[in-house]
Amino acid sequence: MALALGESTDQGGAPWQTPELYWPGLTEATSGLDTPVGALHLGALRHNTQDLLRRAQGTPIRVASKSLRVRGVLEAVVALPGYRGVLAYTLAEALWLAETLDDIVVGYPSADTSAILRLARSAELAGRITLMVDSIAHLDLIDAVIAPPQRERIRVCLELDASWNAPVLGHLGVWRSPVHTPEDARALAVGIVSRPGFDLVGLMAYEAQIAGLGDRPDARPVQGRLNRWVRNRSIVDINTRRAAAVAAVRQVADLEFVNGGGTGSLESTHADTSVTDIAAGSGFFGGHHFDNYSGFRPAPAAAFALSVVRKPTASTAALLGGGWIASGPPGADRSPRLVWPEGLALVPREMAGEVQSPVTGAAAAELQVGDRVWLRHTKSGELSEHLNEFALVDDGIVVDMLPTYRGEGKAFL
Repeated sequence: MALALGESTDQGGAPWQTPELYWPGLTEATSGLDTPVGALHLGALRHNTQDLLRRAQGTPIRVASKSLRVRGVLEAVVALPGYRGVLAYTLAEALWLAETLDDIVVGYPSADTSAILRLARSAELAGRITLMVDSIAHLDLIDAVIAPPQRERIRVCLELDASWNAPVLGHLGVWRSPVHTPEDARALAVGIVSRPGFDLVGLMAYEAQIAGLGDRPDARPVQGRLNRWVRNRSIVDINTRRAAAVAAVRQVADLEFVNGGGTGSLESTHADTSVTDIAAGSGFFGGHHFDNYSGFRPAPAAAFALSVVRKPTASTAALLGGGWIASGPPGADRSPRLVWPEGLALVPREMAGEVQSPVTGAAAAELQVGDRVWLRHTKSGELSEHLNEFALVDDGIVVDMLPTYRGEGKAFL
């Protein structure tokens, strides 16, 4: 069935707020499915889609596909009022999504020559997909694949570097575009519009050091104070610099959209009136990374369960699987988080393993072979790379099975 994200039919209101009901309820609902099993709670997903809109305060949201990687969810969210298009992560993915979606911005530059050739030879695809560029070299690559007279016009988006060059700390944010100043942006815009075969239609600036940095990291108050200082100073920097860059580029090209931000920065990105749509992705599924933010808390809509397959001792248990580690700097915060039963912990010297994940803690003694343990992934989309499908749970039962990209035979990155 097509996924509908209207009002929840869950009679319990917000069951995820009561762990002793929510997690056993998912266990019961998915009891007929073998582990590892991924569950997507429809009521929690609906809550998250509406809460993201509330936080964006009227600025349309562009759905970041890398954080979902479930086509059925992407299509359902984009169809809701307040959402506008998709921010894809590869051109090959965008070409596939363009079979059913018509407003796709590829968030990263592409050197996929076969995908560029396919895009350039199709008027329909070229009208639906916008490529990301941050240098003339990207235009040169496209022209080398297929010359302007032989192709459709290519829609491009200019990426502005949103990192902050902080006193003492230096570069804060992600290493992306070399275009940092409004003057840089205008110069590249002039270069783009002077080239035949390209249409400059958008500008993007992703402030990772704001959107991806929790202001209340668990049990780390000093780090929290530093993070809040970085976030607050970065907000002033990027909102001022992005607005100036947009104004400079609009002197050269009539931009259709200006994209910025992420789930963790909806409020501050909305405050920049030069932004026309805000990206969001991980907030739909609600990975445990967002437990480190004070201003919002997504419902844990997506989770996965593993089975106990061993009892190494009377006070420990071993799960089959679990090494589903999130991207980013290696650390304990990139591991899945044990959420049910409460009172479990990973073994520090082994942690979440590729095949086996031993657990300790007060609840481990009660676990028996065949029992299920629920975990939350740090982020969101990477969970989909380990599952062929999600069990869609609504009102205590599985109402559908939604294939992930992997389940549809797709592996783009």
